[in-house]
Amino acid sequence: MVKHILTHKVVMLLLLSLLLMIPVHSIMELNRERQAYRSQAIHSIMASSSGPQRLIGPVLVQPYTRTVTIEQDGKRFVRTEQVYRYLLPEQLEVRASMEVTPRKLGIYQAQVYQTRLSLTGTLPTELDGKALIGGGQGTTEGAGPNLTPGNPYLSLVLSDARGINSVPELQLGETRIPFAPGALLGDGMAGIHAPLAVLPVENGRFHIELDLQGMNALEVVPLGQDSMFSLSGNWPHPNFIGDFLPGKRTLGEQGFEASWQTSWFATDMESRFNRLMGGTGGKLPSFNVSLVQPVDHYQLNERAAKYALLFIGLTFLSFFLFELLKRLRVHPIQYALVGMGLVVFYLVLLALTEHIGFGWAYLVASLASVALNGFYLSHVLGGTRQGLGFAALLGLVYAILFGLLQAEEIALLLGALLLFAVLALIMLLTRKLDWYQLTERAPQP
Repeated sequence: MVKHILTHKVVMLLLLSLLLMIPVHSIMELNRERQAYRSQAIHSIMASSSGPQRLIGPVLVQPYTRTVTIEQDGKRFVRTEQVYRYLLPEQLEVRASMEVTPRKLGIYQAQVYQTRLSLTGTLPTELDGKALIGGGQGTTEGAGPNLTPGNPYLSLVLSDARGINSVPELQLGETRIPFAPGALLGDGMAGIHAPLAVLPVENGRFHIELDLQGMNALEVVPLGQDSMFSLSGNWPHPNFIGDFLPGKRTLGEQGFEASWQTSWFATDMESRFNRLMGGTGGKLPSFNVSLVQPVDHYQLNERAAKYALLFIGLTFLSFFLFELLKRLRVHPIQYALVGMGLVVFYLVLLALTEHIGFGWAYLVASLASVALNGFYLSHVLGGTRQGLGFAALLGLVYAILFGLLQAEEIALLLGALLLFAVLALIMLLTRKLDWYQLTERAPQP
């Protein structure tokens, strides 16, 4: 029995490490539940405010009434139906300034913004070389004998029309036209429209000022043959996602500035838009900015918990080597208490993160864990010096783990180097150790 004590201790430590993964897994599940609570809180804020905004437009719409004659059983029937022609801007320039104000619900928050968008550009004035049709005026040549033109209108589509703070106006040449509710572009498309007496037949220049409220993200669909979008805001951590990256961007602690530019050569927007309105197209490409937190605290907590097995294993290994080299006897219950102290660290880290942020939470939780284990081990290992030495080693491991969490891009490289360094240190410390002699007699307390 004495002869196999080393083997039994190693097996016991392996089993204990695996058993400690059960509470670690429970903490990871708790972390995911807290993430779900945060999503619910954000949706609650969105339900009482306005959500992420997606702007499509302006689109010039010319409706027609089509007359169809059907013969059936020797009888002739006349049926009328509505058809539409969609005309996209020749040029579109959107300028926006964004003021972001975090809004909290309990301990969770979302980024609510107020933005003023200025849309200018040129609408088409000719189609196939002929003046555009509008409101029964002008020429109907090219419309077809069965098509009767109706009153045109200009549409703006918004993903959440509740974010419109004031009634905007369409400035078309010298004429000002207030917008009316509804985009009138089919089911599922909210927004506003401006009724027109006739379609523009001169220079087609338009200007729209729109005060808009949204949350977390803003998208602008580049409908124009040539489209430009300039955006500035006071949020220091924008995330430029979507189909196009900004051509120019400036980031600082006080905010950001970004600009995009594209054309139909890159987007094939006219065909895509017509397919979308016909029910056969997908999502239109867009310029996009997302107002995200620079660090996802829950993601960092989950990554930290994934290193738990390595962390606990290194601590037990150091403990075990100390036991062998100093000829001490450490009971399995003492190993288990030290292991539980390491596991509780992840729970304290998660709880503090929601209130003071991940960096400060990690510092407080690690100092508490080091102090607790250092105090306990100073009695287990038979002296304050030994306890302080082991506490310093534990603090070093916490510091290395924090470095791994911050260096996401090179985390694998640092982890591999850490394991290599640990193996080299073990081989160095045990290079003169007689393992056969250890298995023949038990260590003396």
